[in-house]
This record gives sequence, structure tokens and C-alpha cells, in this order.
Amino acid sequence: MLPAVLTGLVASREGQAQGEVRTEALGLMREKLELVRAERNANWANLINGTVIETVRDFSRRTVISDVIKNGETDPSTKQVEVSVSWNTPLPNQVQAVMYLTRYLDNLNYVQTTEAEFNTGTKTGTVVTNTAGGEVTLAGGGSGNWCEPDLSISALDLPKSGVANALTAIEGKAFAGTGDNASGVSFANIAISNATPPVASVVGTFDGFKTNGVFGEAGYAYLATDSNFKEVEIIDLTTNPYSEAGYFNAPGNGAGNSVWVNGNVGYMTDGAKLYTFDLSSKSGSRNQLGSVNLAGEGQRVVVVGTYAYVVTENTANQLQIVDVSNPASMSVVGQTALSAGEGKDVYVNSTGTRAYVATAKSDTQKELFVVDTSSKTGSRPTLGSYEANGMNPKGVAAVSGNKIILVGSGGEEYQVIDATAESTPSRCGGLQVDTGINGVAAVSEADGDAYAYIITGDAGSEFKIIAGGPGGQYSVSGTFESATFDAGYTSAFNRLTFAGSKPANTNLTAQIAVSADCNGFVFVGPDGTSGTFFDGLGQAVDATLSSGRCMRYKAFLESTDPGAAPSLNDITINYSP
Repeated sequence: MLPAVLTGLVASREGQAQGEVRTEALGLMREKLELVRAERNANWANLINGTVIETVRDFSRRTVISDVIKNGETDPSTKQVEVSVSWNTPLPNQVQAVMYLTRYLDNLNYVQTTEAEFNTGTKTGTVVTNTAGGEVTLAGGGSGNWCEPDLSISALDLPKSGVANALTAIEGKAFAGTGDNASGVSFANIAISNATPPVASVVGTFDGFKTNGVFGEAGYAYLATDSNFKEVEIIDLTTNPYSEAGYFNAPGNGAGNSVWVNGNVGYMTDGAKLYTFDLSSKSGSRNQLGSVNLAGEGQRVVVVGTYAYVVTENTANQLQIVDVSNPASMSVVGQTALSAGEGKDVYVNSTGTRAYVATAKSDTQKELFVVDTSSKTGSRPTLGSYEANGMNPKGVAAVSGNKIILVGSGGEEYQVIDATAESTPSRCGGLQVDTGINGVAAVSEADGDAYAYIITGDAGSEFKIIAGGPGGQYSVSGTFESATFDAGYTSAFNRLTFAGSKPANTNLTAQIAVSADCNGFVFVGPDGTSGTFFDGLGQAVDATLSSGRCMRYKAFLESTDPGAAPSLNDITINYSP
């Protein structure tokens, strides 16, 4: 019996010792959990994924911090913390615990749902209504009819005798320039009243250049000029008279053909190159950011999201798509080879899924093409084409009701094409303007009115306004951009959820933009790129782009049925300090 008693005494002592060691290990484990919690409270950035192993007296303490996956996506505001403490004597063993930490104990929500809340945003082709407490929907496409155009609205004589050749417009304003000769002013700022019918008037001019392209925004205008030293001229519209704010001088002795501005970046085509330049400031000589070679001379550039769409004179690649996500390192990623003449103009819809390309007159080939740009890479397919019947196109614009306006010289100079059936676009109306039309821009106003502006060769009435719309039905597309939400401190914007209605043949999506300094908002989808969109089901924001102080969201509303429209009823963005 003596060996049995001795064995029992040893086991009892070892069990007591093991219990004491376990108690000490539990204390070390709890201590580490509280230390990690304190790190979270001090600064969420302190929680860095990885494994840390420490030796504490006779114990090994292991801490693992890792991401948490929810619904197949990384949750940017939750971390898993696993702490284990192991020992070897008197018997090898370990204790462990798992803790989940959120960025903050109570995540917050930014919500917009009322008429007053939505009215703080910017509406393009959309309106805020109060049918069910407040919602955003597509605006009416205008009280006129695109397919029955007329010139009953009074025209405007632009200063001097130059031939207007460049045109762009925003609601309430149009920006025109000369390019066919130097007899006119370089730039005319045209105010357009919201009366019915609207009244146009010249509110300011700027001279000194031959203008080939123009882009306008609140406070500034940008001219693509024939100057070897100032291919882009930046005009300050807040001074009286207008004055030069700055300029961009591209390398070499070329001339600016077209210009576009997106945020703090300017884009210009000069010969067979696309240049980008810095617009974080508008004053003085602006620095070049990058350049990329094109297939031919770039006639027109349009930027949507992180892609530039350029039409060129190359008859083998009339449309090229350029990835400009890094303006300093651009690359051509897609193209379209049309059975047509050289490219003349392009219009791209607000979501970047369609490009409407106008090409030079051909006796054997067509002049208008609908290109599928829903994917940006590789050879992009042509969905449909249209014969202009003797017109030599110079400009194109897409408007509400699935209509396209094509303008130029010769034949019927103003043609309206119904593209409801994209594979077979067909003429639904037009006008004879025998002096020729050199450019077109279309605007859908917040109150539902829709107009096309054209610049013609008429010496005493170059600028003309044409009322449009699909007979009081809805616009084909529109956007709603929220006002800036300032969280007051750096926060993580975690998830975007929205509710609304999507009748048949309509669509409703959204994107988000987060900024560290409340400037330079770039809208992206759930994967952090401009080519994807939130569907409203509570998708997570890409973790690499979710942190910042300020946020905006942008809703995209589309309809292929003029009698139906989607609506955004409420939107919630979950965020954490």
C-alpha cells in the first residue's frame, strides 16, 4: 500500500501546483485582454494585424489580432483578438480566450430620409419630392418634345464676328469660344434665365486666344487654345473684367484641342497625347502630372470617374479608354475600332456604361455609333450605328428619353435619334440650319425643363436654344450628390445601405467618397473603384478608402422606360469615430 499512498501524495501536490499555475496564467491572459482593449480606446490604429509572443516569467503569452469577415467581406471596424498563455511545468497546458473589439462601442449612423435633408444635395436630372415623406427621383425630361424641335426661342448674338466653335453648359450657364477663326472673342460666358421661355445674355467675355475647346464650372472657365505657351488658359470668372488665373503649358509647340476638368485634375488633348495637370490651385503655371500616347490626334476628351474617353482621328481606333486613376501614370486600357471615318466627338453617360461616338462624314460608312463601355478594357463592342444622310458631324449629346442629338454641317444639320432600341437607332426629328452647327450641349434643369444649346454659323444669332423632352415623361438618367457630411474627426465609414423603389426597366445604385480634409471627393463602389456601385443591401466600404473626416454619397438613377422612374427613399451610412 505504501507505493499507492506515495503516488497519491505526488499527484495531489502536482494537481495543487497545476491549479496555482493555471490561476496565474488566467491572470496574465485577462491582463493582456485589458491592455489590448486600452489600446483600442486610445487609438483604433493601434490594433495592427499580427502575432506577438511574450515570455512572462515561466509563461509564454501569445496575442493574435486579425480581421473579421462578415457576409464574405472584411469588416473595417471589427477586430478579433485571441490571447493564449501556455506553460510547461508542472504539466504542459494552456488557457486561451477570444475577444471581438469594434472601433467604438456604439457605431453611429448618418441618415438622410426627409425632403429637407435631401434638398441639401446637388441634383442633376433629379428632383426631390414628398410623396412619402421625402425621396429623390428622376426629373421630368422637359415639357417639350425632342422629336419635334423648333427655333422659336430667341437666339443670341455672340460678340464680334468670329465663328463659334466650342460649347459646354451647366444649368443656368453656357460657355462658348471661337476656333474656326480669331475674329471673335476667345470666350463668352452666357447666362440663361429660368423663365419660360429662357432668355440668354452675355455676362462677360475674355479675349487673346483662338479657342478650340472649352470647359466651365462655377467660378472658372478653361480654354484649350492654339497658343504654344498656354495650351490651356484658366479664366477667373469672379473678377470684373474676367482675368487670367493660371495656365498649363504642355511640352513642345502644339495646341490644345480639347479640355476637361475633374476635381483637382485637368485633362487636355494636344496632338496625339493626353496630358494631365494639377489644379489643386488655379493660379500661375500649373504643373504637368502625366501624359499618355494616343492612337491619333485627340479631338475630344470626356472624363467619368477614373476613366477618360478620347476620340481620335485614327480610323482604326476612333475611341480610346484611358485609366486615369493615377493621373501621373495613365494607361490606355480599352478601344473601339469603328467601321467609319475619323472620330469627331463623344458623349459618355453619367455611369460610364455607354459612349456615343460621332465620326466624320462618309459616303460608304455610318456616322454615329453606340458603344458598350460597361467594361473598360480590351476591344469594346458597338451596339448600334446610325447613318447621318449627308451630314458631316461636329457634335453629339445624349438627352432624356433615350434620345441622341447629332449636329454638324450639310444634309440635315440638327438630327434627333431615338436610341430606345440600341441596336437600331432611328431618326425621330430634326432641323435645317444651313449655316451649319458647330457644337451642342444639353441641360436638364432641376425643375424638369430640358434644353439643347447649339452654336451655329449665323453671324447675328450664333447661340440658339431648343426646348426638348419626351413630352413630360421622365429623364433617362440622373444623379444626386449629397452635401458634405463632416464627422468632426477622422472616422471609419463602414457600410452603405439604402432603400427605394426600382420599377421594371429602372435602376438605382450609389457610390461613396471619403476625404481626409473635406476636399477632393472621388466616388467609388464597394471595392474601392469607380466602376462598381452599392446595391443598397448594406455592403461594406473598401477598408483602404473608408477612413477620413468627411463623406459624400452619390446616387445614380436610370430608366429605359420614359414612363417609369426609380426613387431613393432613405440612405444610411454607418461610421465609427
